Amino acid sequence: MYCRKCGAKLNEDQEVCLKCGTIVNDPKAVNGNAKSKIAAGILGIFLGTFGVHNFYLGYTGKGTGQLLITILSCGILSFVSWIWAVIESVMILTGSINADANGVPLSE
Repeated sequence: MYCRKCGAKLNEDQEVCLKCGTIVNDPKAVNGNAKSKIAAGILGIFLGTFGVHNFYLGYTGKGTGQLLITILSCGILSFVSWIWAVIESVMILTGSINADANGVPLSE
């Protein structure tokens, strides 16, 4: 679990973040480190063949895979990476994927 305001790692039983003092379960708290759901979706649609949306969200393994498929095939298999990216973009925009690689929830 991570603090919504500063992104610090929290224990499950913590009620207050020790780094910034934010109440952990406060629904009004805003996460300053949250990645944008809209930005990730748009990056996936337009630059997804290079895995840019996965790098943005911190999923470097998936991003590297998409990038290598595109580069090592000299662009011949780029449509495979793009279809993969469009599917992930739809999942991001609909809320099926709702957190980055660190578990921080995506912002609207």
